[in-house]
Formats: sequence, C-alpha cells, structure tokens
Amino acid sequence: MRFEPPMTPTVTSTDASGFPQLVRSPLAFARSAPAFTRALAAAQVQPGGELVVPANLSASLSGSLAPASSVAPWSASVQGGQTLSGIVREQMAQRGVNISNNEAMRLAQTVARANNISNPNLIHPGQSLNLDSLNLTLLQAQSANKAIAANSTSVNSNPNPSAPSALSGTAQVQLLSRVDRSNNPVLEKTIDRAIEKGFIPAQDKQAVMNKIVQLSEQHRFAPDDFARLTLMESDGMNPKASNSSCHGIIQFCDGPDRGAASAGFGSNPKAILGHSVLKQLDMVGKYFEDTGLKNFGPVGLDDLYLTVLTPAARNETRPNVALNIPGKQAAYLHVNRDTRAPITRNSILAGLHQNANERLGTEVAQRMPMQAVRLSAYAAQAAVSEVR
Repeated sequence: MRFEPPMTPTVTSTDASGFPQLVRSPLAFARSAPAFTRALAAAQVQPGGELVVPANLSASLSGSLAPASSVAPWSASVQGGQTLSGIVREQMAQRGVNISNNEAMRLAQTVARANNISNPNLIHPGQSLNLDSLNLTLLQAQSANKAIAANSTSVNSNPNPSAPSALSGTAQVQLLSRVDRSNNPVLEKTIDRAIEKGFIPAQDKQAVMNKIVQLSEQHRFAPDDFARLTLMESDGMNPKASNSSCHGIIQFCDGPDRGAASAGFGSNPKAILGHSVLKQLDMVGKYFEDTGLKNFGPVGLDDLYLTVLTPAARNETRPNVALNIPGKQAAYLHVNRDTRAPITRNSILAGLHQNANERLGTEVAQRMPMQAVRLSAYAAQAAVSEVR
C-alpha cells in the first residue's frame, strides 16, 4: 500500500459564497478515469445520432466498453408486421441483452430520432434503420451481464460453500437489484401487493424477484410482462388461486400434456396449491421449457400469455385476427371486453395492461406512459401488413 505525501492546504482566496478556495495537489488529478468513463466523456455525437470515440482514445482503453469507430455499422430492415420497439428488442436480444417492453419503447424513440422518423409508430416494410444509436446502451448492458456472470462463476467455483458463498450470494442479490429491479416497476409493485395480501412471505420478496428475472433471461421475456400475466391468472401470484380445474400462480390446468402434467402434478393437480410461490416458479420454468417459449423470443406479452392460455394459438401471429381459444375466458381478453367478440393478440395486450393498471392503481400507469405506444403500433403495422 502506498500513501500519498501529506499536503497542508493553503487558502489563497474565497469564492463568491465566501468559502475558502484551496490549492489542490497535482496528485488530485493524477488518477485516470475508468475506461468507460473516459470513453463516454470523449464520445462525439455524429449527425446520425451515434456516439463515436476518437480512434486514438479507443485504442488506449483496456476494455471493450467504448463504442469505438471501428465497430461495424448496425442496421436492420423492417419486415411486414414489425414494430420499432419490437425490432429494438429483437436486435438487442441477438446480441445477448434482453430488455423490457418499456425499455424497448424508450430506445425506439432514440432510434426514431437518429433516423429522422417523426412518428415511431409508423415504419414500413423494406425501410432501412440505422441502429448505431443503441451501441452505448448495448455495451452498458453487456458490461452488467458480464459482472453478474463473473459473480455467479465465483460463487459456483467456491470450494467452501458455507459462509463465503452466503456473502457471494448476497453480493449477487444486490447486483441483480441494481441492474434489474429498478427497471421493472410493475413486477415490483405486483410483488409488494402479493406480500400485502399474504401470497408471499415478506422475507421471500427478493428471492421471488430474482427468480422471475432469472426466468425472464432464460426464456427471453420481460419481467413486468410476467407480473401482468399473474395479475390476470391468479390476482398477482396467489399460490392458492384455483378455478377447480386450473391451479396456482399461472393456473396449471388438469389433463394430459397441460400445465399440471408438465409441472409433475398430472396425477394430483390440486397438490400444486400446497406449494409456495418460489416453488411454483420452478414449475413455471419447467412448463416454459416444455412449451418452447424461448424459441419465440424476444417474447412479447401476447406470446407469453398465449403460452399459458393456449400454446397452439401462438401460431397465429396477425395482431387483429381471431384466435382459436376454447373455453370461457375473462372479458378483459376479448375485443372491447365483449365476451361475444373474439380474442385477438391486440385484445389480449389491451386487456392485460388494463387489468394490471386497475389492480395496481394509477401509480404504475403514470410511470409507464408509453405502454399505449405498442398497442397503436400493432394496429398501424396491421394496416401496413394488410396493404401488402
């Protein structure tokens, strides 16, 4: 350990507020900033909106966090039926970063500005999009993912899994909290509500949060969307929710090749009700694996919900076409909440958002003012698809 030489502060003058101004030691400025900080400070905004770091600086950085000018151009071509936020989520996922619907819509605004698109809801098949403006967010997220992975590796390789691993586990919980929790307001409020209702023990809050984030990464869906799903299916993670034939937080249903059988309770589905939310989340993971959810990723709220409701209906991808969903369903899921009307992907999206807002109150709705953008984008793209 090397200590810096002592220095006696010398007052040379006072500032406008009357506080003394001190002479600073040159050593106060001797330490270089971390690579990412230096890169961010030196980055120059180009006319297209992308950030470029001068080549002489990027070559000197020890890490690969800076969006150097040598990075290959990032672009995508719009396909029929796509939305701008959907393209952002898909492109980020292809690079190993899963983002929430809210984050995708925020980044879609950034992409729109960089491409001089006045209305992010109106993009057209064949249109070319420059996505270089996503580089900084991508690199930040990749850095966070590497930190989590490195910490996980450290925990798994620990030869003495007693006290030290407990400390490592705590560190990972804190890291997950910083990286993911603040970006999932619907999930956090749903869990808080579940605790108030007695569905989840208060001491399990962080474990439930982390488990859902882990599942979202494995199966490529947004944690907030999972919260909306449970608010419809079980009043928000009620492990004892049942309608006599379906049970638990996502309503594992009776019958062969259905949810209860996938979770290992085909012979006694009601036994699911005796398990905690944490245990049922393990069953959810098994069910999502069996139904191939991650093959549809990045998974939107509609595909996530259809995986639980009727997996076969995922084959119909048009947003305004009636889905083949048997049985009586909640009015929220039907077009205009009219049970005589069909259920479509758009009506599912609208119903799940509305149900979540009504159950959680206006606070979450106010924190997510962009949620209607995706719905209108679906409608706009449906019109474009029909023209083609």
